[in-house]
Amino acid sequence: MAHGREREENAYASVGPSLSVRWVQGFPKQNVHFVNDSTICYPCGNFVIFINIETKKKTVLQCMNGVVGVVATNVPYEVVAFSDRRLKPLIYIYSFPGLTRRTKLKGSVLLDYTLLSFSYCGTYLASYSSLPEFELALWKWESSVILCKKSQPGVDVSCMTFNPMNWRQLCLSSPSALTVWTVEKSNQEHYLKAKSVKLPMEDGSFYNETDVIFPTSLPKDLIYGPVLPLSAIAGLVGEEAETFRPKDDLYPLLHPTMHCWTPTNDLYIGCEEGHLLMVNAETLKVTILNKIEDTTSREGCHLINPVTMAYQKGGVLISGIDGFVYSFIIKDLHYKIEDFLQVEEPVEHMMFSPSYQMLLIQTEKGSIYIYTFGEEPTFNRVLEACDGKFQAIDFISPGNEYCMTLTHSGEVCVWCLEDGTCASRICLNTPATVLASSPSSFSAAVGTQEGSIHFLDVRDPETPRAVYKVFPSEWSVQHLLYDQRGIYLLVGTSEGCIFIINANPSSLFQILGFVEVGKDILQISTVSLLETDIVEVMVLSPLPETGRSRLEIFTLPTTLPQVSTSFADERGRLRDELIAKFLYEIEHTLSSAVLDYQSHQVYGFCNQVPYICSYRLPEKEHSGICILKPYRKVQSKHYGPGMLSLSPHGLWLTTIAKGGILCIRDVHTLETFARSRSHSHQGHGIQSVRISMDGKNILVNGRNDGTLVYLRWRRFGGNLASEILEYCQKLLISLSNTMDEENDYLSILKRESLNLGSTSEHTINEDTKLSIDSSQEELTQVDNSKEIPWIQQKSQEAIRKEVKLFSKKRKEIKTGIKALAKTVLTMMEENEAIDNIAKLEQKEFSLDLEELERLHNENEEEVAKIRKDAEMHNLAKAYLAELIKEECWNAMAVKGRALKCFHMPYVVENFPMKERTDEELKELKRVLQQKKIEAECLKLRKEIVEVQSAITLVKKHHEEEDEEEEEDVAVKTSNLPNYLLGSLSTDFGVHISLLSGQLELHSREEKINQIILLKDVIYKVKTIFNNEFDAAYKQKEFEIARVKERNVRIQEIILDLDLEEVVWQPEFDDCEKPERTLVVENKESLEAEMKKLQNSIQESTQNFDEHLKRLFERRVKAEMVVNQEELKINNLVFSLLLDEEISSREAFLNNYLIKKQAEKNQTSEAIQKAKEDLDTYREHYDNLLAEDKVLDRSFKKEFSEIPSHQVDILYKLFKRRPRIQKQKIHSDTASIVPFGERPESGKLNKDAFAQLMKAMDDLDNISNMPEGLDPLVWDHFCQTRRAKVENEQKVKQKAAGLMEMVAFLRRRTEEDEKLQQEIEKVFHERIVLQEEKVRFQLNLTIQILLKQGQVELENFQLLLEYPDAILINKSIIEDLNCVIRAQGQKKVASMMESKDVHKGIFQIEWEHKKMEMEMEDLNQKAWDIQMLFFSRDRQKYLNEPNYETLIAIQIGIMEQTIAVLDKTHKKNVENCKKLLKKLGRYSNQKDIANYTLSCNLREELVAVSERKDICNAIGSQLTCEKIAKEQYENMMHQQKLTNISKQQAEQISILQAEVERLRMKTFPALVQM
Repeated sequence: MAHGREREENAYASVGPSLSVRWVQGFPKQNVHFVNDSTICYPCGNFVIFINIETKKKTVLQCMNGVVGVVATNVPYEVVAFSDRRLKPLIYIYSFPGLTRRTKLKGSVLLDYTLLSFSYCGTYLASYSSLPEFELALWKWESSVILCKKSQPGVDVSCMTFNPMNWRQLCLSSPSALTVWTVEKSNQEHYLKAKSVKLPMEDGSFYNETDVIFPTSLPKDLIYGPVLPLSAIAGLVGEEAETFRPKDDLYPLLHPTMHCWTPTNDLYIGCEEGHLLMVNAETLKVTILNKIEDTTSREGCHLINPVTMAYQKGGVLISGIDGFVYSFIIKDLHYKIEDFLQVEEPVEHMMFSPSYQMLLIQTEKGSIYIYTFGEEPTFNRVLEACDGKFQAIDFISPGNEYCMTLTHSGEVCVWCLEDGTCASRICLNTPATVLASSPSSFSAAVGTQEGSIHFLDVRDPETPRAVYKVFPSEWSVQHLLYDQRGIYLLVGTSEGCIFIINANPSSLFQILGFVEVGKDILQISTVSLLETDIVEVMVLSPLPETGRSRLEIFTLPTTLPQVSTSFADERGRLRDELIAKFLYEIEHTLSSAVLDYQSHQVYGFCNQVPYICSYRLPEKEHSGICILKPYRKVQSKHYGPGMLSLSPHGLWLTTIAKGGILCIRDVHTLETFARSRSHSHQGHGIQSVRISMDGKNILVNGRNDGTLVYLRWRRFGGNLASEILEYCQKLLISLSNTMDEENDYLSILKRESLNLGSTSEHTINEDTKLSIDSSQEELTQVDNSKEIPWIQQKSQEAIRKEVKLFSKKRKEIKTGIKALAKTVLTMMEENEAIDNIAKLEQKEFSLDLEELERLHNENEEEVAKIRKDAEMHNLAKAYLAELIKEECWNAMAVKGRALKCFHMPYVVENFPMKERTDEELKELKRVLQQKKIEAECLKLRKEIVEVQSAITLVKKHHEEEDEEEEEDVAVKTSNLPNYLLGSLSTDFGVHISLLSGQLELHSREEKINQIILLKDVIYKVKTIFNNEFDAAYKQKEFEIARVKERNVRIQEIILDLDLEEVVWQPEFDDCEKPERTLVVENKESLEAEMKKLQNSIQESTQNFDEHLKRLFERRVKAEMVVNQEELKINNLVFSLLLDEEISSREAFLNNYLIKKQAEKNQTSEAIQKAKEDLDTYREHYDNLLAEDKVLDRSFKKEFSEIPSHQVDILYKLFKRRPRIQKQKIHSDTASIVPFGERPESGKLNKDAFAQLMKAMDDLDNISNMPEGLDPLVWDHFCQTRRAKVENEQKVKQKAAGLMEMVAFLRRRTEEDEKLQQEIEKVFHERIVLQEEKVRFQLNLTIQILLKQGQVELENFQLLLEYPDAILINKSIIEDLNCVIRAQGQKKVASMMESKDVHKGIFQIEWEHKKMEMEMEDLNQKAWDIQMLFFSRDRQKYLNEPNYETLIAIQIGIMEQTIAVLDKTHKKNVENCKKLLKKLGRYSNQKDIANYTLSCNLREELVAVSERKDICNAIGSQLTCEKIAKEQYENMMHQQKLTNISKQQAEQISILQAEVERLRMKTFPALVQM
């Protein structure tokens, strides 16, 4: 039964019949889930299908807004959650098995949810969305609120799970990353915190990552400045710099494919590379588990490509594409693989049932298996999936018990309409396209891509059989349709042919002929009424070139099987005039069209506009094409192009489209009277719909969602039902006579199917072989084992008849051809004997002019192609040459050329130079102007300083000078030598006064200006040398011209003397005149001349060679200067680049600091908020705890009116709490379930509180009331105790919340401290960077010229650090050395003089120290005598002359005193004994008196209790006032005693101070002598 209806359906249900979903058939494309221990569910199209594992019963839940997105289940609460796929999707939560909606969750997601997951503990749901948010959200689904959410743009997640032992942890994995999310809670606020797991590399090793932001292992460069991170070198200053790594530093990591949690809060991760990882969820430590190799395992076994994983005690179950389930037994850090189970197909998903007694296995195809654990494990198939989605559907006539489906692989399934179970299935093992069921027999036809049609016997739906096959053509079958009476089967192919097949099995499904129509047939419609003897057929095809649609209507008589030979031509094509074929066109495109049964009109579904139109057919016959105009049109209210079909009785018009809504309309008014949204546009709508013969059953097949929906009518009656039922009865009666006979023929075909398959008309018999003679050479040679289509057989038969008819004429033609061939052979032999010039090519003797023309055309095309390729190649080379010429010759203001000596191997080259651009000249002018201004400013400052320092010296200022004089003033020669300038540019007369000193280039602007000036210096040096080169070049031209003049005279002399000598004639080489290489010229040789003027020529040329030699040295020096200046430029450019890197690093640190400060502000605000919340919460907790204590303290006051002994008993009962026994898990279940009872579950807390309250009910029972207690008092006591228990529960909950908040505050504080450390680290890095920057700006790299051989080192050990070095002039050092030597001599003389004086001083000091030591010894002896201790006894011993007599007298006195004390002690002992006896007698008397008083006390207590009652009744107010007064007096008395004690304490402290003062007076005064 299906639950959930569409809003549109409800509108129509109230006014008439409506459609309801009876069952849905489809197979899982997503993971299957357990709802409880016996029910599983999965999404399929617009539905969620529930399957009972034991009974296989299905229940369907329909989504109200289209296709079901992702699904998740919560086993403890037995709820299922799913999302829809629409704009701003929702999440629905339904309870099971009632399938009532619990809640609806609406978030801020725009497009789609990709993952849903329930927590194992509590009512929490996690969702993850795709583009554009990529948002992870945590829901409290019972209250429909989002607790927290976090977005991570661009991160796709493939798997999301909660930790079964801790709902505060989630694991999100993707093929490239693994992230553990933690949910932190503070009171009612929740926060998501993510931690990424660092995965190992593909080889299983771990990569030691370095800190990219603050690298600690950077090398120190002592020469070229600070070494900065790669991000600074790359110029990155934003967030990308935090993770930037070059390509060489990136290594491929492992790719996680699945994960699962363990009871120890660890994660097992399966990787695509075959590794198994263990991750600690708290520390995120990754451990690679090592495999224990099994020596007995088969070769090639256990090469696992893991796809799914399920945890069990002691290890995990893993499966992949090989169809095996493996058990990984894990112990410590090792695992062993064992074979667990073999499945027929690749496994896609596995999961345990809630009780862990069953293992669900889902295959890639969609089948579901259940493995049940136990002493005898069982492996059962719960759902067997079809091989692919449903291509076609149809009812088995009459359509009230069974239906059929077809998949692309050729699998035909028979389904029971009652409960949707699969009755049987048969696979044809060939790609199939369409399916049709015959109304006249229990047979069905299946069309295939290869063009054949298979006929099935479905008399017994539980055992269908393929009984026959016809092969009309090799074209794919696109349409397959029986007419309403089942007379003909119409087969539409992809090439626009419609084959007409006899639908009766008795005719062996004879092919009667074919009709040619337009290609790309869209739909075939038939009208076969009971009262007529014809079948009308209409075919719809498109005309894309004109934007129209074509309708072709023809008529097939019912007697066609008897007269098929007369209706068709020799090739099997039905003649148009005999089938009354008419053509119609519609001026717009249609996606579907059907032919009406009665009114001779056509209904069409417009393709580009949402309309359904009807077109009336003309009554009169016509020739050619007739244009149809719309007669009526209504809005379809469908999305996109749709399809039309008529019900069996022709009064219902069904419309389907991409929107997924099925509409049933009245054929006369085209108004919808029933509709159902069984599919949706996300699955591309409905592919096909079928209505049973009686109209009660409707099948709807989705296009891409793989869902088959069975619809039934509700409130189906009246004329709507009577009309179709009446038609159904008439049709069944008319077909009943022939149906039994045809079904009997099916049984015959069933028995003879194998024989018929081998001797059918589709296979060539050996008797039909044609002899290879001259009259049959045009026939195609076909393999005997290959099956020939019917249309090809007809064609071959027609060809055979034509061959037989024209055989004589063909023989004559062949005889003439043979004679012509002999003539050609003779001509070819004669051609071989003639000359090559007159010889013809062999191909010219070919008599096949078409072949000659074809070869000629091919040659021409090949030549044209080669010519074009050559032209393009030459054009590319010419273009490249032009680019080179433009770049290296035309663009040069000074062309590069060389100059050679006449007699020496010296070659001097000039400097090729480009013309400086306007921008370069403008920059140079700006820098020169700036330098001149700086020079003038410096000059004026010096003048001002001189005026102020020396007022007496008055300098006369001249008026403004001319522009030339200003330049002369500005351009000065530098006072610095060349070795400090770093180049020899001054040797070329280049003025360098505007250049800054190498030790003055600190700022970026100064370095840039210096580079511009250095480029100008290089330009000037090159220009100066080129001028010298041009002068030498002109001189050589002059010398060559003069040699030529003299050679004229020498030539005359040689002619006169008749000498054989060669005249030396110098010429310019190509390197000297490179422009000659760009122009092609024709040259002539020179004639020999006489050697008359050779001496003069030799002398002049040698002089030129000497001059060129000096120019060569000048060229070397110029090149040296250029290289020196370029080296300085390179150093400056490097310093500028390093300066930019430092600036980039500084900008990044500033941005990073701003980011961290913003985070710090957030954490500070979070801490402040957490503290405020904690204080508020603590206040509430303290108040609640105080209330709990007040309840405890006020208990006796509450029950003060009852006797005290009863109060004591009640107080003991008040403190008593019931013992709640925890539900013990069954021992078998406890041994299987690895996670046990889940802690921290809100449901468990509620259950525990409910059990506590139930146990309190037992304690509140009247049977537990103490004896003699008033029932009213007992009820009041029970209420008080219950309030106390409830308050204690609140206190416990508050205490737990308080601990959470304290932990949350501690974590935020730790984060804040960590951020503070990072900020301090950034500050420290900035300071270090600024110091490096200042040091770099001050520590300049200068260029010094050293003479060769001036510095010689024995060992090449140069120091690279000179932190204290100073660069000064050599003369300063030499002068300073002279001064040092003079001062050194003076110092030595002074030291010799003071040496003797020091000796006497040392002697006097030694004697002085000796006397001081003697004085110290004497003072110490005097101090010891003074500090000697003398007691009174010692003084008396020294002062008393008869000391011994005095001691004897004292001893006698002491003996007498002892005797007196002994006597007194004995007397006191006797008195004490007497007193003890007297007190014993007195004690006995008191005991008797106390007993008498205790008896009286009981009576007084009774009287007191009675008076208390009286007092409480009439004088409670007076008693309270009295008590208050007594308390006030006690407080006053206590305060008075406190004041007295304070005064006494002050007096005591004063007395103690006085005692101390007096005691100090008695001490002897020891004064140091």
